[in-house]
Amino acid sequence: MAKERSKGACGYCGREMTRGGMARHLDVCDRRREAAAAADAKPGVRAMLVHLQARDGFGGDYWLNLEVDADATLKQLDGYLRAIWLECCGHLSQFSTGGLGGRTVGMARKVGAVFHTGQEITHVYDFGTESVTLLKFLGIREGKRDTKHPIALMARNAAPALECQDCGAPATRLCIECLYADRRGTLCDAHAAGHPHDDYGEPMALVNSPRMGMCGYEGPAEPPY
Repeated sequence: MAKERSKGACGYCGREMTRGGMARHLDVCDRRREAAAAADAKPGVRAMLVHLQARDGFGGDYWLNLEVDADATLKQLDGYLRAIWLECCGHLSQFSTGGLGGRTVGMARKVGAVFHTGQEITHVYDFGTESVTLLKFLGIREGKRDTKHPIALMARNAAPALECQDCGAPATRLCIECLYADRRGTLCDAHAAGHPHDDYGEPMALVNSPRMGMCGYEGPAEPPY
C-alpha cells in the first residue's frame, strides 16, 4: 500500500493539500494575490521575493513554503530553520550545493544570489545526530513584503496524526527510551502517565518537527515571528 502523503493548509486561504499541490496552489491562490496587492498599495520599498520549499531530507513528510527577501542572508534563513524546526543545543550548521558532502555555501551569501531555477540547496544541522533539510527554488516575484520580517511562512505540513503504541488512541507524547528500543515511542496521555521511563526522563510532547526525538530537541517547533 502506498504511503499517504502529508498535507498542510495554505496560510492565505486555508485550503488543504499535499506538498506538491501546495507548491502549485500558491502560484494561483487568490487570497495570496489579494495580500500581495494590499502590501503593494502601502508605502515602502519593493523587493525581489523568493519562493522556497523546505522539506526534511529523510522522507519529506515535514515541509514548509517560505517567501524570502532576496537580500536576506543564508544566516537569516539558517536562523529561521533553527527556530521553527531544529534548534536544541547550539550545534553547527551548513548550507551546501550538490547534496551531502557537496560544496559549502557561505552563510553571508544572499538568498537571491544563491537560489535560481532548478536549484536545490542542502542544509545540515548538527554533524553528530544530523538533521538534513532540502531547500528548493520555486519562483521569484517583485513586490512589497506583507510583513516587516525578511521571511514569511506561507504554508507548512499539519502535524502527523500518530497513534499510541499501547492502545491506538491519538498520541500526544514521545518516549525516547521506547524509540531507541525500536518501538514507536508514541503514547497517549493516559499511557504516558504510567509509562516506565528510567533512562531518558519523562515522555516529551509531540511537536511538528522532523527533529523530534533527536538529541535534546523538545520544540516548540513554532515560527520565530
